[in-house]
Amino acid sequence: MTYRELSLEECMNITPGEAITIASIMAMILAAVMAVVVYRLYRASKGTVTIPGGWKFDWK
Repeated sequence: MTYRELSLEECMNITPGEAITIASIMAMILAAVMAVVVYRLYRASKGTVTIPGGWKFDWK
């Protein structure tokens, strides 16, 4: 594999978008996971949750 310097025209044709796409997909997955967790907590009559960072929740 050989490397070469891009011309000014080639540099102008590069369009970003991959980072925005992956960030939005990760945000949607996080929202879906949090919705499931909140639903499970809401429906449970008792339980315990430990979140990274030392947060611990108990309900009875």
